[in-house]
Amino acid sequence: MSKTEIVSDLMEHIQTEGYSPKLDDDGDIVFKYEGRTYCIIVSEDDTMFYRIIFPNFWPIESMEERANVEIASLFACKETKVAKVFAVRDNVWASIELFCHDASSFKGVFQRSLGALQSAASCFRNKMNELHNYS
Repeated sequence: MSKTEIVSDLMEHIQTEGYSPKLDDDGDIVFKYEGRTYCIIVSEDDTMFYRIIFPNFWPIESMEERANVEIASLFACKETKVAKVFAVRDNVWASIELFCHDASSFKGVFQRSLGALQSAASCFRNKMNELHNYS
């Protein structure tokens, strides 16, 4: 399948899951889940590679906070299966990156992936709050 076909198939699946997906200017899928914006990116060059992104869930407001972001990000990655938490400029993002044989395989882990992203973000927030209280 081409990227366009995969994206179309995923858009339909996301709608059946109860979300309202849209395409952004890059052809990536954007949708809201529990009030937050998520994106799904399918690579044009590698249609077995799927990425779900939870962007901008924590603003980085100082250099001191950036140091804590690094600690909390590493902690969240260690504690959460598959998820990555990292800084992008002055915000913190989380992502899940998977190799799936096809879109059906991805659809099978879609809800679990969203849960893992939320778990990683929650773990990150809890660690940031803990670090802030000890500072």
